[in-house]
Amino acid sequence: MMALLYILAMLILFGASIFVHELGHFLAARAFGMVADVFSIGLGPALWKRKVGATTYKIGWIPFGGYVALPQMDPNSFLEGQGTGDRVQDSGSAGSESRAPSPEPRTLQRVSPWKKIVVSVAGAAGNVVFAFLLATVVWWVGKPSSLQERNAVVGFVATNSPALALGVAVGDEILAIDGQPVATWQQVLEKTALAPAARPLVLRLRARAGAERDVALATEKSPVGVWTLPGLDGMDPCHVAAVYPHSGAAAADLRPGDRIVRFDGQDVFSRAHLSQLVEAAAGRPAAVEFLRAGQTLSVSVESTWDEGLQRHLIGIQFNTLADLDYAALSHPTPWAQVKNHAGAIFSFLRALATPATSGVAAEAVGGPVLILLMLWLMLKSSFVLAVWFTGFLNVNLAIINLLPLPVLDGGHVVVGLWEAVARRPASARVVNALANLFAVFFIGLFLLLTFRDSVRHLAPPLQRWLAGESNEPPTPAVFESKP
Repeated sequence: MMALLYILAMLILFGASIFVHELGHFLAARAFGMVADVFSIGLGPALWKRKVGATTYKIGWIPFGGYVALPQMDPNSFLEGQGTGDRVQDSGSAGSESRAPSPEPRTLQRVSPWKKIVVSVAGAAGNVVFAFLLATVVWWVGKPSSLQERNAVVGFVATNSPALALGVAVGDEILAIDGQPVATWQQVLEKTALAPAARPLVLRLRARAGAERDVALATEKSPVGVWTLPGLDGMDPCHVAAVYPHSGAAAADLRPGDRIVRFDGQDVFSRAHLSQLVEAAAGRPAAVEFLRAGQTLSVSVESTWDEGLQRHLIGIQFNTLADLDYAALSHPTPWAQVKNHAGAIFSFLRALATPATSGVAAEAVGGPVLILLMLWLMLKSSFVLAVWFTGFLNVNLAIINLLPLPVLDGGHVVVGLWEAVARRPASARVVNALANLFAVFFIGLFLLLTFRDSVRHLAPPLQRWLAGESNEPPTPAVFESKP
């Protein structure tokens, strides 16, 4: 029963995101007196459709995407008062086309380029408005918080890093940066990103023993262009989500739900810190202390060398959604949420465009399968988390759709700008050729990501379930860590 409710909630949240995008196009077009032949949520053959006035409303059987068929957005001149034809083109995110022969020739009023631009941007505007509404719900209700949202304690110090050379250690708490107090790791990241890059930052630290001191640490620009404190990261607890068969963790009988608190005699402050400790103990058994059902237990575990990752592993997978504290709710403002969503998306796009990070970023790109899995996991964890993620998804849809590529809304904006500057319609042959080329590219990318996500996230847990080794749901890689 609960699974059906999760599926229904997923369809509502995802479908609403598509609906508001297309509604933005539709309302802007109607405000300008434009003809709307089709308003579709979903693609492909219709599960349901109804014609009201001149517009056919439909729900397609493919739930990814949608479109509003606006013939006056088409670059073909015959659709703007100079002939007849049967081709209408989508202005929405999917860039799909609808071919519905007109029963009789139509003469349509020419639409100014600026109106076309407004209609194209209106879809993204709908997603942004919806994101703010969802963010308002999250702000009002409150969402479970992570350790990095509650403290500014150092959870990881990289080997051979400047911070380590200065004596910064895991467990140290950052009290202030350049004299400005900080209380959470999120504030540490924000103040570092906004600080002048020409000089080191003075960090006020309090050690675990209570002593306070100042260290001057130079910032470093990350591959995506953000200033950071090199070699430092905040805390995150180590909740086990899955144990790989035939691994050291499996031999030690570690189980999903366990929380690792000590490894080889040292307190564990983060997943990255645990990976560091595992590497330091390579080649010998190490004691692992963990919490299970309120009890502290201890076992001995031995790591194995992974040729692919070129490091030692004990065979554990972590899910960060289990790290959230439901008793400590955070109430980020709607503006802060949308700003953070946009910042994360732009950082990812910069990573894709940066040669040094493009490969890693491309590996993290997910398609519809990953999106639905993430929604599923968040719904199981907390409905408000699903609402928060839907807000992120809407900001993502808005930004991606405004990229200046044919088929996307940004492509229509480029065509409108060209028509405004050139004072003549764009070449239908050129625009259609580019649209068809990119349509093939996006369809291929859609199929590739669907296949890859299925292999990565659906096949392994299905195999473990069929083998009787696990009944755990698939976990998106974005939430995974494998020490």
